[in-house]
Amino acid sequence: MTPEEERAQRRAALRALLARPLLTAERDAEALVLVRRHLTELRSWLTRETGWRLLVDAGAARLFKTASDPRDGTHPARGKAGEPYGRRRYVLLCLALAMLERADAQTTLGRLAEEVLAAAAEPELDFVFTLDSRAERADLVAVVRMLLDWGVLRRVAGDEEAYLSATGDVLYDVRRPVLAALLTGTRGPSTITADSFEERLAELIAEPVADTDDLRNQALRRGLTRKLLEDPVIYYADLDEAERAYLASQRHAVVRRIEEATGLVAEVRAEGIAMVDPDDELTDVRMPEQRTDGHVTLLVAEHLATRGEVPLEELRGFVREAARAHASFWRRGVTEPGAEDGLLSTALAKLTALRLVRLEEGAAMGLPAIARYALDEPVIKGQ
Repeated sequence: MTPEEERAQRRAALRALLARPLLTAERDAEALVLVRRHLTELRSWLTRETGWRLLVDAGAARLFKTASDPRDGTHPARGKAGEPYGRRRYVLLCLALAMLERADAQTTLGRLAEEVLAAAAEPELDFVFTLDSRAERADLVAVVRMLLDWGVLRRVAGDEEAYLSATGDVLYDVRRPVLAALLTGTRGPSTITADSFEERLAELIAEPVADTDDLRNQALRRGLTRKLLEDPVIYYADLDEAERAYLASQRHAVVRRIEEATGLVAEVRAEGIAMVDPDDELTDVRMPEQRTDGHVTLLVAEHLATRGEVPLEELRGFVREAARAHASFWRRGVTEPGAEDGLLSTALAKLTALRLVRLEEGAAMGLPAIARYALDEPVIKGQ
């Protein structure tokens, strides 16, 4: 194998880990083979540049990534139809994982549901869950399907649809090595004594405070590299003084190492940096995108690109007009009264997740990177 082929394989393995931090042999066989083949180099790069741990065994690879901003709620877990998880599904997910920790090597969906139901009845949870409605059963099934996708459960017999229609049950293997590798915190939850959610989350992901110049620079480099890998764009204005100073002096080296290792390409502007993926693989929110929601998002971005702050009521009117203009190309119902609310909400959620827009009270504010969606005056050749 040539050095170029070796580099290409390492890059593919790292990109696979960044896109799916939990790889399993059943679902990601080829990527897992690459990770195992280049494990030493990958582990060395990740430790040096990001501080993230990489755990690999015969059946799975787990990259212990942490979010650069734990308060960022713009990238929620999503269900089969792309719907974002609400509080009920997140609570059910936590309860299901806790129940599986104590489960036998095999369990059924019905058994898991009974244990989750019992745990949900604990008064200190302040959580109402009865399984009486189809919507509640559907939420539990959505959580189980996520666990199947992660590889925590392996379906042995049955089908979740049969459970939903109360005509059957499902038998699963519980894969304990994968289950044990899910938590990405820096310390065990049972060691945390804080009371509020915010304080508990802060303690869960807290890292040691650097006490020398070298360690402080290492922490700054790792933190900035994580942001550049995880965030669609970072603005200098959002960095603290130490981060801005480090990036000003080390930007070329930091960006070059990321480009070489991942194939991402840096777009550097006066306001910040975006690491762009030419292959459009390392993102969970794509833009531009086809279909109605993708077109609406593009039109709203273009509208905001040259206007700065725009009241939401004005944007609703803009989307309403756009729906009339493109009714023959968009999905049915977009011209119905009130349809513009859902269309605009979806568009703004995507633009916010991509750091192109910030929502203020009653208005949307275009951020600097949205300027790339502004239209220039048309140029007619030959005139």
